[in-house]
Formats: sequence, structure tokens, C-alpha cells
Amino acid sequence: MRRTSFAQWPCSVARTMDLLGDQWTLLVLRQAFLGTRRFDRFQADLGIARNTLAERLDRLTEAGVLRRVQYQERPTRHEYALTDMGRDFFPALAAIMRWGDQWLDGGAGAPAVLRHRGCGQATHAVVRCAGCDEELRVREVSVEPGPGALGGVGQEGARSVEGV
Repeated sequence: MRRTSFAQWPCSVARTMDLLGDQWTLLVLRQAFLGTRRFDRFQADLGIARNTLAERLDRLTEAGVLRRVQYQERPTRHEYALTDMGRDFFPALAAIMRWGDQWLDGGAGAPAVLRHRGCGQATHAVVRCAGCDEELRVREVSVEPGPGALGGVGQEGARSVEGV
């Protein structure tokens, strides 16, 4: 079955989900953030089928999230390194992790803890306003069309994020 492409939609969430919106892609990225670089290690860590892993790595490489780096000539072998674009996804992944820790842990607690190397403290993702540095909360944000809105989606004018 062919999936609908959202790559050209005038919506950053839709375009991101078009690239990253399946369970394996996010898990491949998680492993890359944990330092996994080689195909066989990704496969062993995730238990993913080789063809599925190859497709996800190819997609992430073509999009510029990962880059292939040759580490052996005979036979030719490559590993996968995060690019600047890939590393820039870390805050989003940390936010997903924090949400899962809070709502989906089944009472067992977080399966992994982020520790900030700078201060040594356990930490979690917090989304803050770039203007005033206050934590962003859904009832305190509105959305309005931006310069990339081409009509249709998102053209209703300013509105609050949560409709209550």
C-alpha cells in the first residue's frame, strides 16, 4: 500500500512526519544519538529486518539527517553519522522521551535518564519561549500563518493551540 506524501504540505509537522513518522525511523535516530553507527549494530540493537533498516538509513541519508562515511575499502563498508541537521533533532527526541516517561512508563519510572554533562544533573526536555525564556504551555500559545503558508492549511488566522 502506498502512503500519502506530506513532503510538500505547507505544514512543518506534516513534512517532519513524512520523513520521520514511523516507529523504526525514530528508533534508528535514537540509536544514532546513543552512538550507534554501523548497520549490523543498528540491526542488533533494534531487532529490525535488514531491508527495513536499509530503507530507513537510505531515507535519512538522502534527507541529510545522516551521512554515510566509508570506514573500510575491501569490501566497501560504511557507517552512519549524524549531520548538523540530525543533531538538531535531539531536542525534539528528548521532548518525546520526556512525554513518554511522564505518561507511558506504566509506573515503572523512566527507562533511561538524560544527564547534563555541564552540571552533572539529571535533566529532561523543556520547551521555552525564545523571546522571554518562559516555559511554553499549550494554553499560552497562539498560532498564526507564517511566511511559508501557501493557502488552505493554517490560513484561518491566529488562534489558540488548544481549542478549550
